Amino acid sequence: MLPTQYKQYDWLYRNPLMVPFLWVKEAIRDLLPIVAVITIFQLLVLQKPFPDLGNMLLGVLLLILGMTFFVRGLEMGLFPLGDTLAYALVRRGSLFWLLTFAFTMGFSTTIVEPALISISNKAAEVAAQAQLIGQTPDEQIGYARMLRIVVAISVGTALLFGALRIVRGWPIHHLIIGGYLLIVLITPFAPQAIIGIAYDSGGVTTSTVTVPLTAALGVGLANTIRGRNPLIDGFGLIAFASLTPIAFVMIYGILLFGWRG
Repeated sequence: MLPTQYKQYDWLYRNPLMVPFLWVKEAIRDLLPIVAVITIFQLLVLQKPFPDLGNMLLGVLLLILGMTFFVRGLEMGLFPLGDTLAYALVRRGSLFWLLTFAFTMGFSTTIVEPALISISNKAAEVAAQAQLIGQTPDEQIGYARMLRIVVAISVGTALLFGALRIVRGWPIHHLIIGGYLLIVLITPFAPQAIIGIAYDSGGVTTSTVTVPLTAALGVGLANTIRGRNPLIDGFGLIAFASLTPIAFVMIYGILLFGWRG
């Protein structure tokens, strides 16, 4: 069956095998601004040729194909599954299993988030250079792994409270304001070496994997629960997923490095 977003293209009804080429076209369109900026600065500003152009072009090709398969896989597999599970859990009437599903989904999607893996590895490398942690690869790997686990737990907690907010009908701004007040209170006591990482972790968690599944969960719950509006109540989970990692990572830094006097 032809995906809904492509029904505007009448010729696809006659050539359904061309749909994958349209997917690739979308990936190229999304990557084009990044490639254009890099090319302009490399050739016009720095006025230098690209080093190892062959491998670079191969990497861009693999990136296009990877994005194409990744996004379509999410749309075809994980998104409908998340929506179906949310519906089934609400119909079952078990708040415990609904909140458990929200937590575990937040944890599992965040722990594999490519952006989080990248920034955790870089944070471990920089922390080792600053002699905050050991210099051995095992210590750096352990530090990066713990950062990822802490952030994943924080996002799982965020989705748990976000799902509970939708079920109970709590105003979203009360929780958001309270969360940021907590962050403001913690920041003066957190070690300076962890504050920047903490604030960045709130952004990298809301990336390719986490955002679509989080939105699907919120809208699915709001569609299922009587009296909830998907537009008003279904969104806002991503805000929780951006907020809680900041507080959790700063608390982790305090436990690891001690209070800032």
